[in-house]
Amino acid sequence: MCCRTRCVIVGGADIGNYDRIRGYLKDDDYMIYCDSGLRHLEGLGAVPSLIIGDWDSYDDPHMDVETITLPVAKDDTDTVYAMREGIERGFREFLIIGAVGARLDHTLVNVYILSALENRSCHGLIVDDYSEMELVSSWTDKTGTVHPGRASIDDRYPFFSLIAPEGDANGVTIQNAKFNIINAVIGPDYQYATSNEVMPGKTAEITVADGRLLLIKIN
Repeated sequence: MCCRTRCVIVGGADIGNYDRIRGYLKDDDYMIYCDSGLRHLEGLGAVPSLIIGDWDSYDDPHMDVETITLPVAKDDTDTVYAMREGIERGFREFLIIGAVGARLDHTLVNVYILSALENRSCHGLIVDDYSEMELVSSWTDKTGTVHPGRASIDDRYPFFSLIAPEGDANGVTIQNAKFNIINAVIGPDYQYATSNEVMPGKTAEITVADGRLLLIKIN
């Protein structure tokens, strides 16, 4: 990992606004390009640290960069393999781009990478042309004490949504928003925290006492 603190995984989904995505990148990012994610190389202008692919959707570029060639028939997608590789190399913070696109199956699998990261004491952020996605999760310390998950949203985001991806989230509180709730339950069968708005000049505060919610902030 050396002096780099964050792993960026570049998938092959469309990126329409490279200027926006480049704004999230840092000079010391560890860049993993996955297979057809290499088509974003020029647009992102970020040199690969590692290339991973089975080359079913993009030709092996044979660059002078560490490259891992995967079998086409495998359990993990290239992006999931990149996540595992990043964790193995010591990273705990991840940015995932080129992950949201026309293939709903691939998009959903990529969104659930956020859960896989949280389960391994890591954190991920997915960014596309319109939004940011991350999990707000409670966590349990070594004594067994459960601590609430928290997030803040400033008013530069016109909309935000909270979605329960995997079971009920309990003790959910939203403050400083157009629609506030206190100690509520949000579950997969009743997704009512969609398209909320931050009050002008305020910062919305999200608390999840027990469970996990997907926070989507619309830019």
